[in-house]
Amino acid sequence: MIKSDSKVLIYSTSWCGPCSNAKRLLKEKGIMYVEIDIEEKGMSRGDLFNITGGRTVPQIVVDGETIGGYDNLTDLDSNGLLIS
Repeated sequence: MIKSDSKVLIYSTSWCGPCSNAKRLLKEKGIMYVEIDIEEKGMSRGDLFNITGGRTVPQIVVDGETIGGYDNLTDLDSNGLLIS
């Protein structure tokens, strides 16, 4: 479950469509997040994997637990687990 007081990190890139969609969905639900642009930070996909367990963006981490990408986020929303 992701609530408005959850600590949410999104690992992304500036050109990633699903990253933009994930950020938009969280904003619509009133859930704040911190974005980490992996290219801006000079992170490799290997670095991303070491941190999140995933190599693609977005990688969404909630309260220290990786939930996955945009599809995983929409699954949570479909199940009523994004709560503002």
